Amino acid sequence: MAEELGVSIATVSRALRNSHEVGEELREKVKALAKERNYRPNPFAQSLRKEAPKMIGVVVPNLVTHYFAGVLDGIEDYARSKGYSVFSSNSHEDHTREEQAIDTFISLHVEGIIACLAQDTTDYAHFREIHEMGIPLVFFARTCLPELFSQVVANGDEAAQMATQHLIETGSRRIAFIGGPNHLDMVRRRKHGYLEALRDNRIPIERELVMCGKIDFDEAREAALKLLKSDNPPDAILAFNDIFTYAAFEAINSLNLRIPQDVALIGFTDGDAAEFVSPKISAIMDQAYEQGAKACELLLRTINGDNRIYREVVPMILKIRESSDKGKKG
Repeated sequence: MAEELGVSIATVSRALRNSHEVGEELREKVKALAKERNYRPNPFAQSLRKEAPKMIGVVVPNLVTHYFAGVLDGIEDYARSKGYSVFSSNSHEDHTREEQAIDTFISLHVEGIIACLAQDTTDYAHFREIHEMGIPLVFFARTCLPELFSQVVANGDEAAQMATQHLIETGSRRIAFIGGPNHLDMVRRRKHGYLEALRDNRIPIERELVMCGKIDFDEAREAALKLLKSDNPPDAILAFNDIFTYAAFEAINSLNLRIPQDVALIGFTDGDAAEFVSPKISAIMDQAYEQGAKACELLLRTINGDNRIYREVVPMILKIRESSDKGKKG
């Protein structure tokens, strides 16, 4: 019935229970189809279901980073306020673990799923299967299949453009970008903003200043060192996330270069540590908690029968500190 009506299984269940969470028109459609199919509820199964908590599943690539912890806080607080429990799983940036987490959520009969892609996920078959099963799902940050699922993202392109513009206005000219895999939409958005700022200022785009690869601290540090040791090194670095930011910070310091006089630095990072190191790191800050709460809100809308596909953009905040301003304008 759920598939025929184009709604989730949970929505059909609520409609049959006359839940106020489902609109009257949809409730009547469900009941009419149930009558046509001679549907009879199973009292034993219903009694078991009443004992089960309302639960949603969340899969993230890395639970130990400040950003994903912040997103999870937002999800949990919003879910709790609506009477839901949250079951979270860490994919460790691995698509196989991501698929296993999704399978576990299905086995647990969660009412919906919130997900952020692992960095090596390029086959989305397991998410298409979720759609075919009628299980509500919302993506955040790293997304796919926008024609099927709602998503919550940041304005990473605009934020990267503003950050790069700031670097240019404060004296930097050879600005490098180090980031994650190019197939991730989040990487593409941030790189696009960086390139747009260079174009706007008629600064030549140099391929050797753009380093995109695996989201890994050691590899990011090696990428930064390769840039800094080149014959024509950058005088500024824009870093994709906190892993790349601190990898670049360490690489610059290991070569006894000064920040920002020799190399200015801005990173996409929400962590408090950016303010506690010396010099304090200029940061493009995700509103991680707000992203999590919004993702959960959209998921519950879907669970409750809203089949529209949303794309919510949560704006980022550019926090200028000591690491990016060379002390001169133009």
